[in-house]
Amino acid sequence: MAKIKHIGQQSVRFEEAPYIIGWGSIAGKKEGDGPLGSYIDQIETDSMMGKDNWEAAEGEFQKKVVKIALHRCGLNIGQIQYIVCGDLQSQLTGCVHGMMEFQRPMFGVYGACSTMGESMSLGAMMVNGGFANYVVAVTSSHTEVAERQFRYPVAYGSQKPLSATWTVTGSGAVILGQQPRGKGPWLKITGVTTGKMMDFGVQDSMNMGACMAPAAANVILAHFDDFDTSIDTYDKIVTGDLGTVGRDILFELTKTKKLDIQGKYMDCGIEIYNNEEQDVHAGGSGCGCSAVVLTSLLFRKLLSGEWKKILFIPTGALLSKISFNEGNTIPGIAHGVVIEREE
Repeated sequence: MAKIKHIGQQSVRFEEAPYIIGWGSIAGKKEGDGPLGSYIDQIETDSMMGKDNWEAAEGEFQKKVVKIALHRCGLNIGQIQYIVCGDLQSQLTGCVHGMMEFQRPMFGVYGACSTMGESMSLGAMMVNGGFANYVVAVTSSHTEVAERQFRYPVAYGSQKPLSATWTVTGSGAVILGQQPRGKGPWLKITGVTTGKMMDFGVQDSMNMGACMAPAAANVILAHFDDFDTSIDTYDKIVTGDLGTVGRDILFELTKTKKLDIQGKYMDCGIEIYNNEEQDVHAGGSGCGCSAVVLTSLLFRKLLSGEWKKILFIPTGALLSKISFNEGNTIPGIAHGVVIEREE
């Protein structure tokens, strides 16, 4: 009988940890002009990517970033057993445009802006369980696509409240394998904590940080309980795109449980832009936000030895234009991934 790897209520511990053997990041001009521009593998000045529409352009971002990740680890697409892909578009249209050329078995997943955590978690389980040698986890977002789908087209010129965030145009990909490749140090996924849908009754689609903060708090608290560990275990606890509004709510929620994460905390949505110069209000958001920051800044910090272990928690607001127009509340979800450096 197989050994149970599930621990606690929401987590999985990998004794034979899957390795992150390849990765790539690609983003648009606005992201390239931000503080992480020099860390991102490829900056695209044409957000249309030579396509006829924004939706196809987002797929092109995905396609290019997978090729970057493959090149980094010396694999070809034929060696990949599964692709786990997601985006913010209806029916995962970005993945359809982006992954069709590769003709590999694919799982399409949706966790809103938490999708990078979801896809990496599922990919790690597949590799650890012996169901695949190599799995690609990839996601993306595009500001023009997101505005058209969830709010108003950018050309409409609508004003946003200060609680709103700017959707990142970009994509990140991670290739997971059973064994490390090349010279160390290496990165590996040693555990995951899967989030629950949390609904605190928020109905403001322009304040996604408030929608997602309770889900991030749930994952953080569940993770420390399931793994019977403490905040001192980690160099950083990194959320996906709570922004400044969601960050402050998260601090309050964790403090009610006697957990002060402020000294170890970082948010990808706050890191990717310089708000004073780029006017993004509460910060960055979108599937591509955490994916790009992970595969550029966070991996660099881990590989350099500045950090040894992080808890990466992409966050997502689970709304659609239909649910919003029907007056429904907006639940949030988050997924935690433990990433460690190995010498």
